[in-house]
Amino acid sequence: MEALLSINPFTQEKINEYSQDTPEDIQQIIADSHLSFKKWSQKSHLERCSLSAELAKVLSEKKQDLALLITSEMGKPLRESLAEIEKCVWLCNHYSIVESSHLPNETINTDAKEVNLSYEPLGVLFAIMPWNFPFWQVFRFSVPTITSGNTVILKHAPNVTGCSKAIEQLFIEAGYPSGVFHSVVIQADRSEEIIQHPFVRGVTLTGSEQAGRAVASLAGKHLKKSVLELGGSDPFIVFHDADFLNSCTTGMISRMMNAGQVCIAAKRFIVHSSVYETFIAFQSEALLALKAGDPLDLSTDLGTMARPDLVDKIEQQVNTSVSMGAKVVCGGHRHPDQPLIYLPTLLTDVRPGMPVYEEETFGPVMIVLPFNTDDEAIALANDTRFGLGASIWTKDLEKVRKIIPFLEAGAVFVNSLVKSDPRVPFGGIKNSGYGKELAHAGIKEFMNLKINWIA
Repeated sequence: MEALLSINPFTQEKINEYSQDTPEDIQQIIADSHLSFKKWSQKSHLERCSLSAELAKVLSEKKQDLALLITSEMGKPLRESLAEIEKCVWLCNHYSIVESSHLPNETINTDAKEVNLSYEPLGVLFAIMPWNFPFWQVFRFSVPTITSGNTVILKHAPNVTGCSKAIEQLFIEAGYPSGVFHSVVIQADRSEEIIQHPFVRGVTLTGSEQAGRAVASLAGKHLKKSVLELGGSDPFIVFHDADFLNSCTTGMISRMMNAGQVCIAAKRFIVHSSVYETFIAFQSEALLALKAGDPLDLSTDLGTMARPDLVDKIEQQVNTSVSMGAKVVCGGHRHPDQPLIYLPTLLTDVRPGMPVYEEETFGPVMIVLPFNTDDEAIALANDTRFGLGASIWTKDLEKVRKIIPFLEAGAVFVNSLVKSDPRVPFGGIKNSGYGKELAHAGIKEFMNLKINWIA
């Protein structure tokens, strides 16, 4: 089997190569994880929470080295990698509190002597995770569900295999029993080896629509519970009375974070016609001021994209859209000295049918669309096959409360950056997937709700 390579996207130097686990290795890992589940699920919730606190400590101690690993493998600016580790620490500390991750029994009044609902862990869960937030995405799923009694097998993206191995080691160093968290090294086309196994009771994926369809198909074929967090094309609606500076600055940060490689980034800026031209002028000036370059330089705002094919894709989407009539206000091409950096790009005159309108743009490209009425804003926001997040910018909260029910999204943020938060459920609708992560709603996805009826 072909080895998996870890290559620094900025220097193009090979960091390491990793041999794939054999089918025999996979069988042993699943068996170990199942055996560990039998013991782990019987431990007290307090004991499991205490290890989450230890995991937070280990993460904090190793923050610098782990952030350097993230940046080296997938190219985001070092300061963003440091923030990613800090967010993982926050999550671990949050789920070290029993009330955050414990699902108490519920009682229902019936004609029986007693009816209660109990929540029990399912068993071994298989997590297929992406490269864009190589620690946060893994921790966001794994920590709450492990603290609730399940065990996890991780298949990470091939280009961040070093991160995958580092995460496994972190769980060991924090004191988790062997088998509670395993990392496997395989290509995506071998996922069925794990999904089909009778000990594996659920599968979660964060990734593309294409990957979601493949995993959902396999999960259905083998009757496994699944949760999918897929792509997004989030609308960012700016009304005439919005806090202009705050909305513009937040929108730029949302779109350009991680070189635009964020599923919940603001991607379609829907701006009231009265402030449309001013918004474009502000954004173009802000984008041109961003420093693109070496991601290890703490002053860098925009690093490389993670792989050459990703730059090719965003370039093709922009070029095709421009050939169809879109206007480039700024950017629209690669960095002259670094082919994996695509410069911050702003497009106007975008219409339905163009790739940047119809598809998810997973790169540093923002499109701006004007509107005049509330109904037009809602129609534009919903004119996508995705439904991950949405944000509204206005001082009129009465208007907000009227609009929110009509927006087709898993989350709506008002006067705020769309983000995932350890305290709040997260997940989308439509082609952005199904199911939730985080908080009690996310924990329940991979728990057995058992009805206990005593006559």
